[in-house]
Parts: sequence; structure tokens; C-alpha cells
Amino acid sequence: MKRIYFLIPNIDIARDIVEELTQSDIDEKHIHIISKEGTQLEALPEATLLQKTDFISGLERGVAIGGTTGLLAGLATLVLPGGIALSGGAILACAAAGAGVGSWLGSMIALDVPNTRHKEFEEAISQGKLLMLLDVPNEKLSSIETTVIRHYPEAVLEKVETSLL
Repeated sequence: MKRIYFLIPNIDIARDIVEELTQSDIDEKHIHIISKEGTQLEALPEATLLQKTDFISGLERGVAIGGTTGLLAGLATLVLPGGIALSGGAILACAAAGAGVGSWLGSMIALDVPNTRHKEFEEAISQGKLLMLLDVPNEKLSSIETTVIRHYPEAVLEKVETSLL
């Protein structure tokens, strides 16, 4: 899957694009719109918390940091004098527990952090433009880009990246 980023000047054009895409066999659950706070998107598919925040990367960082910390804590008990002797399974359990706590904490913190992938679009969004994210199969990428740009020259193709979904 690829994620296509379009900047759309207004809600009317966004509505037309969404209608055309859904008629072109793109499911609405693969269309996400980010707008300035307070903008009424009416029936347009608004981006979820997963698209608007750094939840996924916070989760990934939390697992890595928490797992490493848990592993080091388990290993430290092996080498410290007076430490409790742990078996390999207990050390892995410490790493897993650390990963679990780290992922929970990392993802909770990341819910308050705007998605860093959208940083370059913050100014345009604050000016009232809409950021449309389209998750499309690789084989449909070219046809979707062409359709949107040909029919809606006001829509600006900003970037394409591999989707995290």
C-alpha cells in the first residue's frame, strides 16, 4: 500500500474528490482528511487519532526502549552481588514486561504529539486547506494520481510514501 498526500483548497473540492474516488472503487475507510481545528467536514472522512498523531512511532519507540530496559534490568540481577539468580526465562519475562510498559507509555505520550509526517503541511492546514491522505494499492497508485490531478487541478500532489497500514 502507498499513502498519497494531496493538499485540497476547500471542502467542496474535497467532497467531489471523495465522491469520485469511492465511485472508482476506493473504499472510504482508505481516505483520511486532516483540517484546521474547528472546520466542519460534514460527511467527509475525517482522519482518526492514528493518522493525526505519532501513536505508531511512539508505540515502536516504547517497545524498543522498554524492552531494552527490561532486558538490562534482568541481566543486571545476574551480575550484581547479592542479586537474585534468574533463569533465561525470567530475563526474557523482564524484557517482555519492559516492552509492554514501554509500549503503553510511549503510545499514551504520542497521542498528544502531532504526526511528524504532517509537519510540512501545518502552515497550509492552518490557512484552511485540507490534507487528504489516500491509502491505495501499489497497482492503483498511478491511476488515482492521474484521476485526481486531471479532474481537480486545484489539488496539489505533495508526496507519496509507503503506508504503515
